[in-house]
Amino acid sequence: MSDVKKIATRDSYGNALAELGTAHENVVVLDADLAAATKTGVFKKAHPERFIDCGIAESNMMGVAAGLAAAGKVPFASSFAMFAAGRAFEQIRNSIGYPKLNVKIGATHAGISVGEDGATHQCNEDIALMRTIPGMVVINPSDDVEARAAVKAAYEHVGPVYMRFGRLAVPVINDREDYKFELGKGVVLREGKDLTIVATGLPVSNCLEAAEKLAAENGWKIVEISLRAKNAEKTNRRMFYEAGVEEFLSLTKYAECVVTNSLHGTIFAVQYSKPLCVFSREQCDTKIKELLAFNGGVRYGGILDRQR
Repeated sequence: MSDVKKIATRDSYGNALAELGTAHENVVVLDADLAAATKTGVFKKAHPERFIDCGIAESNMMGVAAGLAAAGKVPFASSFAMFAAGRAFEQIRNSIGYPKLNVKIGATHAGISVGEDGATHQCNEDIALMRTIPGMVVINPSDDVEARAAVKAAYEHVGPVYMRFGRLAVPVINDREDYKFELGKGVVLREGKDLTIVATGLPVSNCLEAAEKLAAENGWKIVEISLRAKNAEKTNRRMFYEAGVEEFLSLTKYAECVVTNSLHGTIFAVQYSKPLCVFSREQCDTKIKELLAFNGGVRYGGILDRQR
């Protein structure tokens, strides 16, 4: 895939913010002394009067963002995922999530894609943390097209949103005319019947490459589903997500095997100890029935596997 155009989703974030700021004067961008890395510097150059550098104080930045949202602005608070979701978790939970304020969090350098920055900066827990906050929308785009659409969708959504972006450049896979971004909906990238691969975020392109290789070597007809957003219901006791579940349930009816893969080791509502999870069709049917029974027959839910 060396000849494929590659763009880092953090670059997409910065460019989309600048465009959004031009279109909407109520957009304010905050950063924690990382504008060059998070690419919010692009917005700063275009709209310096609406850019606030809060310094290396992520928790305080979330409080400032909450205040701006309460005053009618639409703040985008930006930092590395480790600091945005990790260090500032209490402020996000209590100052943004609890009052359901209209704050958008742009977390870059997420997952292991940070690479040489080391384990201290490789945040693999951020999605799991953000999904525990009632009402928080989590968006994990797979490429430049999806990342730009995610920023626009975050602005249009009224309520807290957590967006996850990567450091490394990844292939652009959604640059087609029929592409449509919808919060809470997955995208079927290829059809098949022998194997279903479910992925989210940056690994989607890797999974597509793997699917092509498996199809060529084994003749398998492989389905791939890209899950880009997770909407947390407004209840803390039973937390489920509408993240392409309709597509997932329909495709598992005939796929002999289902594989899920991600950089953060999570799929749907459960934090796993392993980043790769494999389900047989029988397992999927059983888990779906257990989930629906537990949730009182509600249509949407996640596939549970506690790796007993």
